[in-house]
Amino acid sequence: MSKTALAIAATAALGLLTGCAGQVEPEYPPKELRDTAGTTSIETLWEEQVGDGLGQGGYPLAPARDGDLLFAADHSGLVEAIDADSGEPRWRVELDAAASSGLTAVADRVYLGTRNGEVLALDQADGEVLWRTRVNSEVLAAPQANRQLLVVQAVDGSVTALDRASGAERWVYSGNRPALTLRSTGTPRVIDQVTFAGQANGRLVTLDNRAGQPLWQRRIAVPQGRSEIERLVDLAGQPLLTQDGRLFVTSYNGRLAALQATTGEILWARDISSYRSPVMVGDFLFVVDEASHVMAFNAGNGETLWELDDLEGRELTDPAFADGRLVVGDFEGYLHLIDAREGDLVGRTEIDDAISVAPLTDGKRIYALADDGSLEALELQP
Repeated sequence: MSKTALAIAATAALGLLTGCAGQVEPEYPPKELRDTAGTTSIETLWEEQVGDGLGQGGYPLAPARDGDLLFAADHSGLVEAIDADSGEPRWRVELDAAASSGLTAVADRVYLGTRNGEVLALDQADGEVLWRTRVNSEVLAAPQANRQLLVVQAVDGSVTALDRASGAERWVYSGNRPALTLRSTGTPRVIDQVTFAGQANGRLVTLDNRAGQPLWQRRIAVPQGRSEIERLVDLAGQPLLTQDGRLFVTSYNGRLAALQATTGEILWARDISSYRSPVMVGDFLFVVDEASHVMAFNAGNGETLWELDDLEGRELTDPAFADGRLVVGDFEGYLHLIDAREGDLVGRTEIDDAISVAPLTDGKRIYALADDGSLEALELQP
């Protein structure tokens, strides 16, 4: 997908750009699919229809899993709990607000945001709304929880911390927001002490969870070019935090950067434009760039290990990892399997419709939600 097309057109991956519309030729036309190595097959275990899907706005309604339950929603506000093994619905509820964000399921609750700027907490047992709180604007990023807080990043760039038990507002952080941004927001990374939040101005900020005060800020991407579109530098993915205290961050029109989480010191950086969240397995760091090239890096020094361009222009989802393979969906409804060590395409299957949200994975199991609301459980077969 071209930078101009991403900024101006409605796309399956990012929806509409704030304050802009139009149609242009893509910078990266989708490549025709070639045969895979065929060393991995995929068996469909079950399929369930989740309402009307993501809707014309392409809302990023990524499902969530907690224990033996999957939770999924459609754009109108239908929320459903599904048995992860059998695909049988446990309950369905119709909210009185249109859903707009990915879901988060943790500690017997399900959290999601709405188009009218509300955040809701539902009981995992029956879908009862336990509390609802209004934040500054529409919520697209899945709310993120630690032991006490639920942290929400809204489309105006504000970051709000709510009490997980009651929904009461604890603090709000409002950063500088450019006049033109992608129609998406970064998803914060939350631990007990701090929140790491990517901003549309190309900065990463670390917030003290006691009161929301910034501890440090680091510019990841610098606006360049003469037009507002060329100067887009959103940090639209979710920062990746490792146990040894490293942060990995992607940016649109910017860099892939590794930072020291405590200080913001940049350990290494590569000039790569991406609005997708990175994935790390062992010492391999995996990134999908804006052209839908899939890339693997040495997480220690940023060295390129391999790059796959066979799926260029196919509007790939964030990558997921399943049993030695990367899994990505595309705009035509294909799931692609990539050997994580070598970078070879090793399998493919077709889902009912375009796939805009990242698949969920668990061992050899994959859960893929298509844009039309078709949710499939699949299992990798060697």
